[in-house]
Amino acid sequence: MKKLNIAYWTVNGLLAAFMIFSSLDNVVTGAQSVAFIHDKMGYPVYFIPWIGVAKILGALAILLPMVPARMKEWAYFGLFMDLATAIYSFFALGEPVLNVLPMFVFVGVLVGAYLLHHKRLSTPS
Repeated sequence: MKKLNIAYWTVNGLLAAFMIFSSLDNVVTGAQSVAFIHDKMGYPVYFIPWIGVAKILGALAILLPMVPARMKEWAYFGLFMDLATAIYSFFALGEPVLNVLPMFVFVGVLVGAYLLHHKRLSTPS
């Protein structure tokens, strides 16, 4: 159980850190976020802080122990949809595959975090 807990908190911590740090500029509608998400990808400016706040809430939901397992499920799903939408957007823009590959690493971390979450739920304490 100890190894499982260490793996769970490490992978979920990495996922949450990535999601939170990648969304901070979005929340304040920073110039870099506007240039990338609005100017390059074509999403409306009002969408930028919304997605940033949603990513932070999802990251907190997977980290906080008092959040019910069902809500964590929705948080994992929401974070997956964020990453899947980003990957789709990159491909729709015609980005080279090498530019998109790092996103698949984050999807892998998310899948690992989700699987560890379920393993932890099914393992007796």
